[in-house]
Amino acid sequence: MTYVITDACVDVNDRNCLTQCPVDCIYEGDRMLYIHPDECIDCGACEPLCPVNAIFYEDDLHGDGRAYLTVAAEFFAQTGLAGGASDTSPAGQDHPLVAALPAAATE
Repeated sequence: MTYVITDACVDVNDRNCLTQCPVDCIYEGDRMLYIHPDECIDCGACEPLCPVNAIFYEDDLHGDGRAYLTVAAEFFAQTGLAGGASDTSPAGQDHPLVAALPAAATE
């Protein structure tokens, strides 16, 4: 099992979850963050820090959020990112589903 970041994270600049992850498994795409499903240890340290409630335990996903299990897996297969987020630069790309989402409204 793993934690998953959903579309509520798109275009959100808060990165507090990155600093609290004890295993460094949260990576930066261009528009959102992704949790590496093979590196996540299910500790939940990231979940309460998300200001937009975009992080869910896999079993708690429902509706459209379930698609983000596949989004995360495909993102890491596409980018090849692994082995610790702090040792990598932001990917500069997103999963095609995320890249196609409209820009978040700014206030």
